[in-house]
Amino acid sequence: MAKVHDVITPQLQAFIRKQHMFFVASAPLSADGHVNMSPKGYDSFRILSDMQVAYMDGTGSGNETSAHVMENGRITIMFCAFEGAPNILRLYGQGRVVLPTHAEWETLHPHFVAITAMRQIVVIDVHRVQTSCGYGVPFMDYVGDRDTIVKWAENKGEEGLVEYRREKNSESIDALPTHIGQCFASEEIL
Repeated sequence: MAKVHDVITPQLQAFIRKQHMFFVASAPLSADGHVNMSPKGYDSFRILSDMQVAYMDGTGSGNETSAHVMENGRITIMFCAFEGAPNILRLYGQGRVVLPTHAEWETLHPHFVAITAMRQIVVIDVHRVQTSCGYGVPFMDYVGDRDTIVKWAENKGEEGLVEYRREKNSESIDALPTHIGQCFASEEIL
């Protein structure tokens, strides 16, 4: 039942805009490395063109996606229909991380609603757009976004966030470097 599309069609773009969450998957090249899958929420996903997307990535307890795209670029985004007609959409592509210290930040940052916890933007050049049935995905009601990450980041403050990122976001669980880790190593200010 899978169907491959030439681009992210207007119909698929409308589907994406209705979703309240999506999933990000990435993996290192090492056969014994950990595959990562992370749920993402908020109003954090943007369609930049019919074959390029981006999402605002908040500070978290790890930074696996950054390490994996730095190593090999591979990334998959998945959307599921939790209401309405069943559907799963996967966007396969090559990712890259844009930090506040990068020149491209000024171009990308205005596309997003800024939150205190924002640490990086992940841009994906999509090379495969695939839908599948989604018949096994349950119906779920959207109640609202959690405000926990915003409150947590505000309580940490800018200095606390920098230290947290230095400690928790500089390398992956497989000890691969991240973009943030490279900034700390080169003493760039985040």
